[in-house]
Amino acid sequence: MIKTKRAGKTGTGRTMRAAPVTPLRGRIRRARILVVGDVMLDRYWFGEVSRISPEAPVPVVKVDRVEERPGGAANVARNAAALGAKASLLSVVGRDEAGRRLRQMLKREHITASLHNDPTVATTVKLRVIGRQQQLLRADFETLPSHEVLASKLKDFQRLLKGCSVVILSDYGKGGLAHIARMIALARRAGVPVLVDPKGNDYSRYRGATLVTPNRAELQSVIGDWSSEQALTAKAQRLRERLGFGAVLMTRSEEGMTLYQRGKRVHVPVQAREVYDVSGAGDTVIATVGVMLAAGQDLESAMRIANRAAGIVVGKFGTAVVYPDELFPAEATGEKA
Repeated sequence: MIKTKRAGKTGTGRTMRAAPVTPLRGRIRRARILVVGDVMLDRYWFGEVSRISPEAPVPVVKVDRVEERPGGAANVARNAAALGAKASLLSVVGRDEAGRRLRQMLKREHITASLHNDPTVATTVKLRVIGRQQQLLRADFETLPSHEVLASKLKDFQRLLKGCSVVILSDYGKGGLAHIARMIALARRAGVPVLVDPKGNDYSRYRGATLVTPNRAELQSVIGDWSSEQALTAKAQRLRERLGFGAVLMTRSEEGMTLYQRGKRVHVPVQAREVYDVSGAGDTVIATVGVMLAAGQDLESAMRIANRAAGIVVGKFGTAVVYPDELFPAEATGEKA
């Protein structure tokens, strides 16, 4: 007899259907994912637009609804937890209202959060103003954390590393990963795979990572333009070999994603049914790959599952997550997968 999980509500109020505990689901629940990186609070102001401001040629939005969601590395941890893994998050926030809101939301999502308070900074907030189902404005509030807080964070990383299955380093360029090279070295020494969502054009700081997951534009800024798929493969492989990456996974939006491993290239086409919002899709990809690797899947299989997850999440609004019953619909209905 197949055991089932009692239906209930998630931290977001979403009702989950009862689903069979398959071998893969069981392994996912035992997976322990440590996410380290830059967290932020994603705020959405929704309203109606009915006139243009007399002060400037801009629309006037009458705000009638506000939503908040964990963003950045917090969204990566949220995606891992939504799939059923045990997710821990290590980051820095300010001693402010936005930082307190993040703590509350992460607790509700059943994420073990080690958030270091830095009284000298403001928690990163991305505010999006939405009118008529379109984003009209995004305002960013951010400052870099202090060196003292980052040093204490490295000590916590060494402690949290024990017992975790996979480390995910989510770099949003906000200063929270100043010790990333040391973190990669410590994780590899402990035999723990390290996945990196990179930022900027200096990938030498990610040297030795098991996997890096740039999008097309990010990889292009590092290796330059290419004239053909063959040229792209050659450049990606040279980057992988030069920096000692186990693999490079390039997400390509409407073109799907391509995995470059030693002597091997694997491409999968996009599986999006309808694209509504691509924000946060990279978070879903790296979280899904990390969870699947921790559950014993090989990298190619993990990529294919992550590709399905990306196709689902871009059909949702804003920074969102994918649940097991969406990712494995045959299992959710009791059908043979």
